[in-house]
Amino acid sequence: STPPPSTGSPSSGNESPAETAEAEVLRLVNAERARAGCSPVVHDSALGRLARDFSRDMANRSFFSHTDPDGRSPWDRASAAGIGNLGGENIARGQQSAASVMESWMNSEGHRANILNCDFRTLGVGVHPGPGGPWWTQNFGY
Repeated sequence: STPPPSTGSPSSGNESPAETAEAEVLRLVNAERARAGCSPVVHDSALGRLARDFSRDMANRSFFSHTDPDGRSPWDRASAAGIGNLGGENIARGQQSAASVMESWMNSEGHRANILNCDFRTLGVGVHPGPGGPWWTQNFGY
């Protein structure tokens, strides 16, 4: 089915499996937010690039942390990319589907808090199918 227009990611039918999974995470995030009484988040392409790049970096350099091996935090990486509205980041690895990664995040207090933070307005999702993965990143923005 085609995602509702509020997702900001209309389906062209030409998405890669990763792009399809990213769009499904956005849809599932907005379903959880609706249940909690929050407005939906909309796709932000800059946050999406940041998330995709970070998922790929974790896979390529074999680390799993919000702080990369160079000591950069999510906010450091966002600032270097010219992004000033980063509010929070969720990461995960190994879940094979959007549904399973969302279940993991919703069962974790800190990750759930980001998903259900009604102050967040935008979201970028990045998944990278590397060894030890898939590697997932959500970057939420104000």
